[in-house]
Amino acid sequence: MTGVRVALYLRVSTEEQAKEGFSLGAQRQALEDHCMIYDHQIVNVYTDDGYSGRNTKRPAYRKMLEEIDSWDSILVLKMDRIHRNTRNFIEMMDLLKKKQKGFISMQEKLDTETAMGNFFMTLMQSIAQLESEQIGERTRFGMKQKAESLNTTEEGKRTMGFTPPFGYRIEDGKLADDYEEQTVVSLIFDLYANDETMDSICYSLNRQGLLTRKGNPWNKYNLRNILHNPVYAGYMRWDGILIKHDATPVVSSERFNGIQEKMARNVRDPSKRKVEYVPVDDYVEGLGPSFGHNDDIGTDDGES
Repeated sequence: MTGVRVALYLRVSTEEQAKEGFSLGAQRQALEDHCMIYDHQIVNVYTDDGYSGRNTKRPAYRKMLEEIDSWDSILVLKMDRIHRNTRNFIEMMDLLKKKQKGFISMQEKLDTETAMGNFFMTLMQSIAQLESEQIGERTRFGMKQKAESLNTTEEGKRTMGFTPPFGYRIEDGKLADDYEEQTVVSLIFDLYANDETMDSICYSLNRQGLLTRKGNPWNKYNLRNILHNPVYAGYMRWDGILIKHDATPVVSSERFNGIQEKMARNVRDPSKRKVEYVPVDDYVEGLGPSFGHNDDIGTDDGES
């Protein structure tokens, strides 16, 4: 396939930045050399720096498809540079076919001008997605092991690297109190316990100038996040595991559990009434504190 107008697509994710052979410069040089050999005309170079290939939320990728009429084929170094999700790849290929456009993967030596090329592209994309999902599974397993170990090692009580919730900050990798914000959190729990509605609590806080950490007004969605977060009862939560922290709880476990039940009773759909409790006692056997599930009461979905 020679003498065609091509759009070069380059991508590197944050995790791949340090991997040899994945740099944007190396990708571009290889593709430009390929175009020189096959007499392709480079129409434009589209670069997504620091974006995952598992979704299509990439500005350069979207711009390339918007400008589809300006080129004849997409040229990439490897198929996993354009997509790591089979469904997204197939949707792209359907669009290219509809627009009578081509696709060339340099290292796999495949293009859509042949039936064999189409077959192997779909096969290779499936393998790329499998590899990506396996990496995700291994990463998630490792993070879960780390979370479980926080309760049994000297490094216990440290966070999993998350942004500290309203009412706390991070000091030396651990949660620390922000007393000014905790005063607002305590007021939120008090008002809700005294039968104030979400809307009325938001109105009261905003009218007093007691805004969120970023200075934004409260709304019922970030208010629910406060009321549902076990960190205010003394526990960090990660992937179903509760980890006791050493910062000051804003409410007792008993009160927190009562608030969860109270919120659940306002859920309109009975099938969604599930609630996650925190332990009432400080000591819980096992790798980490566990919590019960009550299928009759639950989340805030549909709460009025």
